[in-house]
Amino acid sequence: MIKGVYQAAVDLTVPFHDVDMMEVVWHGHYIKYFEIARCAVLEKIDYSYPQMRASGYAWPVIDLRIRYAKPAVFGQVITVTASIIEWENRLKIDYLISDKNTGTRLVKGHSIQVAVAMQTGAMCFESPRVLFEKLKVY
Repeated sequence: MIKGVYQAAVDLTVPFHDVDMMEVVWHGHYIKYFEIARCAVLEKIDYSYPQMRASGYAWPVIDLRIRYAKPAVFGQVITVTASIIEWENRLKIDYLISDKNTGTRLVKGHSIQVAVAMQTGAMCFESPRVLFEKLKVY
């Protein structure tokens, strides 16, 4: 894999409705930030969720890991980076949330998704060809 080819980053400003009374982001909102970056990287490879559905596959998240190093706070500009690191039998995406201005790591994690044939509901034990075509790794 060429570094950056399967990677996308988005900048977000932490909104007031995502923080607690201490103006710290509630832990569950980081998953939403991961999802925003995941959509960006999937769009970059031209395989967005509507395109997944049209290709006949659902890609549910079956595992999600997250590690908190430092909190994000109200008004802070953060960069959320999503990188596709595995695709043969599952789709594994790494995430990094950092402060936009300093580069300080705030949160990291990963998600794992598997292909499910929508017609049968059966989980695929290897990723479908359409994913390899989108990644240009035949």
